[in-house]
Amino acid sequence: MNSIAKATTASEPIQAVRSKRKRKAVGLNAPNNIAALAFLSPWLIGLLCLTLGPILASFYLSLTSYDMFTAPKWIGADNYVKMFATDNRYYQSLRVTFTYVVLAVPLKLAFALAVAMVLNRGLRGLGFYRSVYYLPSLLGGSVAIAILWRQIFSYDGVINQILLKFGIDGPSWITSTDYALYTLVALAVWQFGSPMIIFLAGLKQIPQEIYDAAEVDGAGPVRKFVSVTLPLLTPIIFFNLVMQTIDAFQAFTPAYIISGGRGGPADATLFYTLYLYEQAFTNFQMGYASAMAWVLVAIIGIATAGTFLSARYWVHYDDER
Repeated sequence: MNSIAKATTASEPIQAVRSKRKRKAVGLNAPNNIAALAFLSPWLIGLLCLTLGPILASFYLSLTSYDMFTAPKWIGADNYVKMFATDNRYYQSLRVTFTYVVLAVPLKLAFALAVAMVLNRGLRGLGFYRSVYYLPSLLGGSVAIAILWRQIFSYDGVINQILLKFGIDGPSWITSTDYALYTLVALAVWQFGSPMIIFLAGLKQIPQEIYDAAEVDGAGPVRKFVSVTLPLLTPIIFFNLVMQTIDAFQAFTPAYIISGGRGGPADATLFYTLYLYEQAFTNFQMGYASAMAWVLVAIIGIATAGTFLSARYWVHYDDER
């Protein structure tokens, strides 16, 4: 009995030490917890008050009828039913947005990759060229650039002045239902600087020895691009594809400025975000706009998830065997 008691007594300090170490590992007894929480408090307050709070409020408002002047009235899923059952302009905004995404994202990435490959040839003053090509991405979302783009594609703008020198009387691009959306696609492609910089960084990580080995095997420029550059660049392509798709679904400023805020002509440039803005701040249907915002979140989530699911079939990593 005495030996058992001694063993138990001896084991208690060991267990206490282990428990103390465990608590210390998880930070339960860390003396700096208060200081850490104090430093984190601005972020936590911002998360709760400026992010999580508005998200939850938006979801609640999406289930109400709310015009910003009277108290919200609970209507359940009526906003969502109206959206998909009776609102033809909502479907038009979906068609315009998906057309824009399908056209703008691949063209933008292709153009960015082409420019990145040119800059990867070791040009003098590479930093200057990178800055020049990246500049449109910094300015492209601004109101000033949208106004400039509107002037360029107007009936008496720069594009038609150039066409006129070849005897071609160009249309009013931004007021034509056939061409208005494509002017916005062109503006998106012009803002290729951000993915171009990422592509250029990826190209510089491809070892030159792989190209040399392919050349020894008789591969030409096209074959090296298809068999070496593209497979090794697929993780970068995947990243740019996800980011640019999300960005394209949220496009707003160019469509708002160029179309005069109404998605014209004949709703040809009625982006989803533009119609959402119209419902919220022109028609003051904040509940309906909140429902539209949640559907947009779902659309972006599905598109992103689909891209991730497809990645296993075409994205290749260095650690794969």
